[in-house]
Amino acid sequence: MITPLTSLANPRVKAAVKLRQRGHRDDAGLMLIEGYREIHRALEHDYRPTQLFYCEDLWLKHENEPALVDRCRALGADLFPCSKPVFEKLAYRERPDGLLAVGPQIAKRLQDLKLPPDALLLVCEAIEKPGNLGTMLRSADASGAAAVIVCDPCTDIHNPNVVRASTGTLFTLPVAQTTAEALLPWLRANGFSILAATPHAEKLHFQQPLTGRVALCLGSEQYGLTDAFMRDAELRVRIPMLGVADSLNVSAAATILLAEAVRQRILAGTVTPPPPEPWHGHTHDQ
Repeated sequence: MITPLTSLANPRVKAAVKLRQRGHRDDAGLMLIEGYREIHRALEHDYRPTQLFYCEDLWLKHENEPALVDRCRALGADLFPCSKPVFEKLAYRERPDGLLAVGPQIAKRLQDLKLPPDALLLVCEAIEKPGNLGTMLRSADASGAAAVIVCDPCTDIHNPNVVRASTGTLFTLPVAQTTAEALLPWLRANGFSILAATPHAEKLHFQQPLTGRVALCLGSEQYGLTDAFMRDAELRVRIPMLGVADSLNVSAAATILLAEAVRQRILAGTVTPPPPEPWHGHTHDQ
């Protein structure tokens, strides 16, 4: 029987809480993953956590959680049952579900990426908000992107809010971090067409070819892509704006571009859409 952690001053609790800060995460080479869905997706894609904090009083169903705890134990993670006050101290969500893992950071280098001949990449340059970056990862996963490349990051991909907004898809596809100086020649050397999303482009997003090796590049929420990307982009597109707003949220723009790439690839026969999910009489968030 493992004795639960009941003290907010416990060194393990303090160390885990510190991982919310980027400096501590990078120094330790660790990250936080909170929530059943996020941890489950990480485990399904061969992620090995080193620690698991859990609180049975906060579990939602008590059906799937024990198996997840057992799986983490089998992978060698140290298990720490917690009192409700301790877990609420650890949690970064408003309504925690009683599961929080600690494990190694996952960022890859460009040279580590193994890409198919018609790879679709999403390049996120200097994205500032963790929620936007997480949503972009979720859309990239849904679009079958080969990888996401985070360039000159303003927010860390290992930020707990990136993990949360990605719904765990941070672990389902390769994610690399690099600089524009390193990325642009790498894209050219590997045969990628570079597409820049800009409101100043003449062609609309569905008027450019998005099959084959394409890197969809989007810039910061405030300033867009830097001059380096604009100079190197063979393809420039804008998303038509028919209302009074003059710009889209960067994650919404990424989703639109990725969906258009999928549409073109389905029509070209290089992608096969999955069958529809069975109807159970209710709707859900896709």
